[in-house]
Amino acid sequence: MELLNYLNRYFLTKQELLAAAKITQQELDHYQQLKVMPQCSYKLQLNVASTSFFGLHNEAQEVEYYPKGYISWLAIIQSLNDAKSIYAIFSARYKAAIEQLRKRGHFSPSEKINTSLDLHIKDEWQHFLDGIYGLCTKSGLPEDIAAKEFAILEINELINFSSANELAGLTEQQLNQLTRAVNLLDAASALFAPHERLKSSRHRLVDEVRRKYVLLN
Repeated sequence: MELLNYLNRYFLTKQELLAAAKITQQELDHYQQLKVMPQCSYKLQLNVASTSFFGLHNEAQEVEYYPKGYISWLAIIQSLNDAKSIYAIFSARYKAAIEQLRKRGHFSPSEKINTSLDLHIKDEWQHFLDGIYGLCTKSGLPEDIAAKEFAILEINELINFSSANELAGLTEQQLNQLTRAVNLLDAASALFAPHERLKSSRHRLVDEVRRKYVLLN
């Protein structure tokens, strides 16, 4: 089954996460209730039927999947164990990632990553806790989240400019910026589960933008 193969390759089950982080189920529940640990990114309801010499057996179980990057996030939670301090780490890492991307030549005039960055990060924190970024970024961690959001802003700004100036098109400099932004999104984004790929931001803003603008990887 493609979905199970994908999840077992790129994610950890809850039990695998607990073992790797050396914590109990009760501790994980506590961290999630404190709103410092994300919820799972995928939850499967499995109904298994097997037959053998002993006859038919039916079993139902629920399996949660988490990004592998959450092992390191749990280490931060355990070292601080204070919601305000843990959020401060998330915010600082997000801001540092944005600054590094600027130094590498990425640019967006969006208020989200400029004058309203603190407010934007509060929104990102909630998405992070909901498990959304564990699904759509490779690590689920602040650096990939910041890269994904910065890249999406750049790409949308450039393709909107291109649509509004169809006759002129994009300059060579703008095409180079678009290529860098698409490559950034490609590097930060998860592959997505097979049934999600055609609806994903990766398909729309990486695959389709590369095809339309004939961009090199």
